[in-house]
Amino acid sequence: MKNDLLNLLLLALTFLLLFALSEFLYHQYKIKVELTRKLVHIGTGLICLLFPILLKNHWSVLFLCGLFAVILLLSLKFNLLKSINAVDRKSVGSIVYPVAVYLCFLIQTSLDECYIYYYLPLVTLAICDPMAALSGKKWPLAQYKIFGAKKTLMGSTVFFICAMIVMFLTWRSVYNSNLDSEEFIVIATIALTSTLAEAFSKDGYDNLTIPVSILVCLYIYFP
Repeated sequence: MKNDLLNLLLLALTFLLLFALSEFLYHQYKIKVELTRKLVHIGTGLICLLFPILLKNHWSVLFLCGLFAVILLLSLKFNLLKSINAVDRKSVGSIVYPVAVYLCFLIQTSLDECYIYYYLPLVTLAICDPMAALSGKKWPLAQYKIFGAKKTLMGSTVFFICAMIVMFLTWRSVYNSNLDSEEFIVIATIALTSTLAEAFSKDGYDNLTIPVSILVCLYIYFP
């Protein structure tokens, strides 16, 4: 319990330092909010990968995720954390992100420490989503719109390619073995499903729909 508390404080401090860095870059060096926002997105995801190592109790994760959800809600209400919130569009991405993290952690602990249920959704979310967004803005080729969500074929393609790479590496890291043909098909299916989840989502809800789509696929193939 004592170690859990110390690790909880360490992780909270790390998150605060990440927010402070993004604010410093935004205000001091005038880095565009889309870049500082992606920095926080990726950094948050990478820090969250430490949760199963440092935190053994899902209540600790709930407390940490809840705390930062409240901080982010207050920052929206009082116009703070401009390096995250100063975007010219409606987005709840920063709010649903902690929800996705806790959900993945809760599921992996309930399944006897089945770490693939935690790492695969969060690594995909942390890496593939910002890569797709940045590439789609840089090269807005073949724009399309689904249920009000404006996307580009370039962004969706980059997401799928990144998802394949990330999932392959994560799978090997978790199971410490090469993929057989059946597992490769599973990985490709999950990558495609998460790409579609991102394409159909708007207003930042992809921070939730991407992990959930991967969790559902994992449960179907490996219940």
